[in-house]
Amino acid sequence: MDMKKVHVFNAGPCLLPQVAIDNAIEALKDFKGTGVSVLSISHRTKEWDATMDECRALWRELLNIPETHEIVFLGGGASLQFLYVAMNYLEKKAAYLETGVWAKKALKEAKGIGEAYALASSADKNYSYIPKGYEIPTDID
Repeated sequence: MDMKKVHVFNAGPCLLPQVAIDNAIEALKDFKGTGVSVLSISHRTKEWDATMDECRALWRELLNIPETHEIVFLGGGASLQFLYVAMNYLEKKAAYLETGVWAKKALKEAKGIGEAYALASSADKNYSYIPKGYEIPTDID
């Protein structure tokens, strides 16, 4: 069966190479010869550990990440990262520059964790400029 070739220009997931899709299909059936699907295998197995070690090594090589830095894999997309940032850095108060819809989403997530506000915003002109002339308070995280 011939599949139609398409191009994907989304901000989200990209079009995967066919070899990656074929490998994923095989892993769904039998992950690394374990007889168990990748969907069912424990994250504590030596096969999974080897996969994660290989993945970290490839990221280190690709991005030249030194051994002094950890590589952490987190679930979720870009929007969930806004929550992670607030969860890890907001102790008492955070100030954001509201410069677009993504910054607005980040501020919303921070407000759910603690005290957070827009230090400056360009919402008045549909985020068509970067605010200037603001001072960064010394009491923010």
